[in-house]
Amino acid sequence: MPRRRALRALLIGVAATVVLAVVATLAVATTVVRRPLPDHAGTRTLSGLEADVTVLRDARGVPTVYADTATDLFRAQGYVHAQDRFFEMDYRRHVTAGRLAELVGASAEAIAADKVIRTFGWRRVAEQEVELLDASTRSYLEAYADGVNAYLDRHSTDALGVEYTVLGLQVEVDSPEPWDVVDSLAWLKAMAWDLRGNYDDELARALSYGTVRDVARVNELFPRYPQEVNAPILSEVEPTSAAVDDAAAREGLQLSAELTRALAATERAMAAVPHLVAEGDGTGSNSWVVAGEHTASGAPILANDPHLGLSAPGIWSQMGLQCREVGPECPFSVSGFTFSGFPGVIIGHNAELAWGLTNLGADVTDFFLERVDDEAATYEREGEEVPLEVRTERIEVNGSDPIELEVRSTVHGPLVSDALGVARVTGSPLPEGPRRSMEVALSWTALEPGRTADAVFALNLASTAQDVAAAAALFAVPSQNIVFATTGGQIGYQAPGLIPVRARVTDGPVPSDGTWPRPGWDARYDWQGYVDAADMPAAVDPAVGYVVAANQAVTAAGTGPFLTADWDYGFRSQRIRDLLDEAIAAGTPIDVAMTGELQNDAWSPYAAALVPALLEAPVTDDFTREGVDLLRGWDGVQTTDSAAAAYFAAVWSTLLELTFWDDLPQEQWPSGDSRWLAVVMDLLEDPSSAWWDDRTTVNVVETRDEILARSLESARLELTRKLGKDATEWQWGRLHTAAPEHPVLGGEGVPAPVRQLMNPRPLPVPGGSSIVNAMSWDAASGDFTVTAGPSMRMVVDLADLDASTWVNLTGTSGHPGSVHYTDQFSAWAHGESYAWPFSEPAVREASVRELTLRPDGANVP
Repeated sequence: MPRRRALRALLIGVAATVVLAVVATLAVATTVVRRPLPDHAGTRTLSGLEADVTVLRDARGVPTVYADTATDLFRAQGYVHAQDRFFEMDYRRHVTAGRLAELVGASAEAIAADKVIRTFGWRRVAEQEVELLDASTRSYLEAYADGVNAYLDRHSTDALGVEYTVLGLQVEVDSPEPWDVVDSLAWLKAMAWDLRGNYDDELARALSYGTVRDVARVNELFPRYPQEVNAPILSEVEPTSAAVDDAAAREGLQLSAELTRALAATERAMAAVPHLVAEGDGTGSNSWVVAGEHTASGAPILANDPHLGLSAPGIWSQMGLQCREVGPECPFSVSGFTFSGFPGVIIGHNAELAWGLTNLGADVTDFFLERVDDEAATYEREGEEVPLEVRTERIEVNGSDPIELEVRSTVHGPLVSDALGVARVTGSPLPEGPRRSMEVALSWTALEPGRTADAVFALNLASTAQDVAAAAALFAVPSQNIVFATTGGQIGYQAPGLIPVRARVTDGPVPSDGTWPRPGWDARYDWQGYVDAADMPAAVDPAVGYVVAANQAVTAAGTGPFLTADWDYGFRSQRIRDLLDEAIAAGTPIDVAMTGELQNDAWSPYAAALVPALLEAPVTDDFTREGVDLLRGWDGVQTTDSAAAAYFAAVWSTLLELTFWDDLPQEQWPSGDSRWLAVVMDLLEDPSSAWWDDRTTVNVVETRDEILARSLESARLELTRKLGKDATEWQWGRLHTAAPEHPVLGGEGVPAPVRQLMNPRPLPVPGGSSIVNAMSWDAASGDFTVTAGPSMRMVVDLADLDASTWVNLTGTSGHPGSVHYTDQFSAWAHGESYAWPFSEPAVREASVRELTLRPDGANVP
């Protein structure tokens, strides 16, 4: 898979004088860094309030807001989010509006991001969504924006975030614009983009074919989901029809080199989009819910840990939102994980129901190949020429001239292949007329206006399975697995999302199941509408007594609506199921502590699959055998102090390099995620597969055993260089670290003093890719640093909500000068959690700061 990277080195090229200025600024850090720190105690006025609002904060700065009306509640939430994380909010809205260059200046990466996002039109879609929303949702969003703006009105720019001070050394920094409703809605597009379906795999198939030139061999790199081994989420549902492998029927498919280059241009455009939520193949999540019949308390227990990018500050902000008297005027009593910039709680629980989210991974994107006549500004549609839709976007660049961008679209969506100005590619694998170029359009469900914002508040208020289903019907993007449990003892699962319906085309030039780019000129490949919400997979109180949703297939192939052909391969989910089954079979009651331990399970399915074969490899030298001996008797658990785990990880990355790098383009070198484990497991059964042969050697054909032995030898040398000659002294944690990075001021192009201020010190962590404790790393990078991991962990006890636990990646604050910027990071890295108070007595007992917000005109001491 291609290695996507976040927008990191935005300040590359900072002059030496600026570096000196930054250092000088840091010399007075007491003033500059601490200036943005907000007051968490005392009394302040907040315009628009109907009555006093109380904000209680615990020892880690986590706020719980108490109000008399819903609009007061969300107005105060906006104020509190602005207190703690306004620069993060401002950065996010610049990205989602395609205005990043306005904030950071003439960075090539920022300009590229703006071009692609303007081509998508995220904010244009968000503007259309406002009128679709319920009046109550609009009022919550407006109140939230008012709260943000009230905070902005009373603070200078340098008092909103130290980032503005640093950026001001290079570019002109104006006062931030007022926050508005569309700013919040556009953020949902960024979330949907990072959690979309299979577009990476769709492009990967086509780009891999460019070098492999064999459809059957490309298909070997994308095995079917192993449902016989790794159970789907709804494993009790029997298939209703035989599964059909549409791609396998296209052995004659031919993709030209010209089209491959066009697709490569598309991939470059996709890679230019900053990742605000998640990045890379480790994106995913664990969630499960256990019925009370199997728990110590007799009530359900729900767990969730979304696997997203590691950023500083972390993606989530913890918060409680409490109406003093729950009723029609103020129906909210909810606590959990929020997104700064958006009101409400995204994942958490209310007084009656808890819910968790994991990425469903439904295929909600398709690339359409378009035959474009550039001179006439038309494209082919069923044999006729249809005018392109053309608009011009003006991109403002801080400190430089604006850029004019022409955006062209077809009925399928925007043309993304020339978003970055890449020369258009002529030619096609199929016949076409003169003067044509091949372009690539993106169809994506998030480019349709939707009501996901309504769904957020509906989930916040849900108390039954029917309520969850109703909320899911509104949850257009991103498509997420919802697991839930109620205080009444009910557990369940619900799949939401706007899922395209694709017609089956049996005689067309490419598969019609969404696995390969499709011809836009053939209307048979057009989406035929969307799956009805009532037909989406769901379950209530399954007989097995639990639900595990960890990005695996939702149902067995041939069951229910077609969602995607490209799932996570289910090794994490099956490990969770196995451990739950063991506990249930042994009669061990499951409790909050046991659930937390399961979230931190570091057993490796890779080791279980590969170590037996590695131990049989023909290693001939004693030096390498010292490494191999580490694997003998190893339990496969990747703890931070494990020498065997370190060696095995190096062997795995080397094995992927020796097996695939000679066959695939660099952008498609294996990341080592669950798909690649499934691929290698199949190859182990075929010792003479062509994949084992090293094409760079002459007159030699390598087989499985030779590649395994060479991997063991090379990994031994690599770790000797990195960790020392004595293999028994190696430690996985010395290689495998979590290093959250600030999205703007944390990259290598930024002066070291600033990076040291913005980025937390890396910490060693256990786990790895496709492990329950999913600290993923990129096997193609030559680096074992975590690329995605648990962005938070929560365990909810429906018998006693105050007995629940939670932990965030870094901390509640977005200010590096605050103790709450990283005060949860160490606990997170060590697999620890904190008490999660919910009832007012418990919240008050845990509170250490109290802020009172009063309406304008009220007496303030």
